[in-house]
Amino acid sequence: MRLFRRLIPVVALLLITWQASAQYNREYFFWVGRRCMMNNDYQEAIRTLNTLLRFDEEAFEGYFLRGIAKYNLDDLLGAEADFSTAIRLNPVYTQAYTYRAITRSRLGNYDDALQDFREAIDLRPDLPGPYYSRGVTRLLNQQFKEAIADFDMFVRQENKVADAYICRGLSYLHLKDTVKAFADFDQGIRTNRESPNGYNRRGALYMEQQRFKEAEADFDMAIRCDSNYLISYFNRALVYSDTNRPLDALADFDKVIALDSTNSLTYFNRAMLRSRIGDYNRALEDYDKVALYSPNNVLVYYNRASVHAQLGDIERAIEDYSSAIDLYPDFANAYIYRGRLRALLRDREGARDDQQTAQKKIAAYKERLSDSTYSIYADTTRRFDKLLSFDSKFAGSTFERITGQRGSGDELRLLPLFKFTLMHPDTAVAMKRYNPKRLEDFIKRIDNRYLTLSWRDSSLPADTLVVLDKSYAAKLNASELEWEALFERAVSQALIKQYTNSVNTYTAAIELNPSNPFLYLNRSTTRAEMIDFISSIDNSYQRITIDSDPANRLHNNSKRTYNYDEATADLNKVIKLYPDFAYAYYNRANLKALSGDLPAAFDDYTKAIELNPHFAEAYYNRGVAQLFMKDTRKGCLDISKAGELGITEAYEVLKRYANLEE
Repeated sequence: MRLFRRLIPVVALLLITWQASAQYNREYFFWVGRRCMMNNDYQEAIRTLNTLLRFDEEAFEGYFLRGIAKYNLDDLLGAEADFSTAIRLNPVYTQAYTYRAITRSRLGNYDDALQDFREAIDLRPDLPGPYYSRGVTRLLNQQFKEAIADFDMFVRQENKVADAYICRGLSYLHLKDTVKAFADFDQGIRTNRESPNGYNRRGALYMEQQRFKEAEADFDMAIRCDSNYLISYFNRALVYSDTNRPLDALADFDKVIALDSTNSLTYFNRAMLRSRIGDYNRALEDYDKVALYSPNNVLVYYNRASVHAQLGDIERAIEDYSSAIDLYPDFANAYIYRGRLRALLRDREGARDDQQTAQKKIAAYKERLSDSTYSIYADTTRRFDKLLSFDSKFAGSTFERITGQRGSGDELRLLPLFKFTLMHPDTAVAMKRYNPKRLEDFIKRIDNRYLTLSWRDSSLPADTLVVLDKSYAAKLNASELEWEALFERAVSQALIKQYTNSVNTYTAAIELNPSNPFLYLNRSTTRAEMIDFISSIDNSYQRITIDSDPANRLHNNSKRTYNYDEATADLNKVIKLYPDFAYAYYNRANLKALSGDLPAAFDDYTKAIELNPHFAEAYYNRGVAQLFMKDTRKGCLDISKAGELGITEAYEVLKRYANLEE
């Protein structure tokens, strides 16, 4: 633009106007990009930000936001490049350093990640978040003392984050300081008694010390906090097994498999336990599952061979021992037992060869006892029927699939909350399937041709929403303060993401009309949307996998839950003022589901359906809740009903689940 500074004044005036428009468009693209990210539509966010960056290559915030979008799509290298560009354009951009550090940590580039954390902390030593994330990175990098120092710094400023104490406890545990590890796990539990993670960590430490009574109590508490927390069922099953309660252990393994039907580690343990109590046929079924999910694991074939032998199927047993030997030729035990079975079949030559080979393996093993890298599979004295724990190196373990298993990924989401919004009248007609008279009277009272109740995004363009907001503000300034005008303005403020202002405006309207349920409904929705927006853009304490333990990956990859108490309190008020309003129960069910209380959510969806038997969205979301609770058949029936009532999204879900129970 410098080339045009010498043009005549008239052109300069035009340029000033154009620049103002360009600045407005710049803010528009930022707004759209953030909105897409709030809706987890990261690909669309990238496309929008690409448009912004084509016109303004110096917009460092654009690169930063695009980096976050790429990070959430697991494009870590692309995210790192965008964060680097943002830093180049703004060398004091603390958040960019922090997010690039987190990205580099996930890429395993710990040295550069730590350097970025150092830059971020030098720029803003008062921010607690970078200390936490650097502590996690140092824990990953086995710098345990340094990690403890970072967690110390974090908890001095933020002493209400349970995971910080748990991570510090793990650091102490790696340093063999179980006393301080116990103390931190205890503190983590006291900080958040509703989280299963602290109980599970402390229980695992009790279990290692063979303090089975205390371990069982902690796993019980973890399950009480989260009835779908797989690792606690798994660990409690190990406690039951070690305390000679095989039936109780089997019940817990059954629960894990009910929650994750492809979990090879649990099938493996259940198979061993069933073999131990003589239930060979069902043990064989479990080993078959493990062979399907983990075909390259030696122990699967070795242990299954013994079950075939117990059932008298000698040929199949020999085949399995041969498979184990093919996978690991130094497995002396497999040669010994295959040789014995070949002798039973009068294959004397084969039996003799196997015995000779086994003796050679044993001799080689004895010569290399001091070599810690020599495989345990050459140890003929070792038993292989001990149940495996989570930290066992078991190929194909699938506990981490709970966060990405079939039907639990981003493709399976609840339909959003209902709220009063502004839509073009042509697009709003289809939404008017259930409008009780009290609701219609309210809409008439507001007297706004765009106002409708819907869960869908506004069909009005962003610039139109801005213009409408300004007009509603002007109306408020030009007349006496009336609750109708305040409500109108609060709706538009929420749609342009001015959440705090919107909540305040709703509160002012409620003060003038405290008995109107619809004001509380929209304040509740705005409060919930504000929480979701903050969580999508500003995840202050980045959770990263903190060791190689699959159980830990399971917990740290799960979605973070947020506090919807204020939003729920508003819905409780709506229901008190208008107990027959189906949408209030639907919205409250959504918030309960997002908070992890699926049974309570199910009850509220059911109440909404009772009040409105044609409530398609309630059927759909109740179906989703049942799928998450593993009641696939009933969930699919509800989603089918939603499709019948006009929810097109239902059929994509049904395609994925149609044959799940076959």
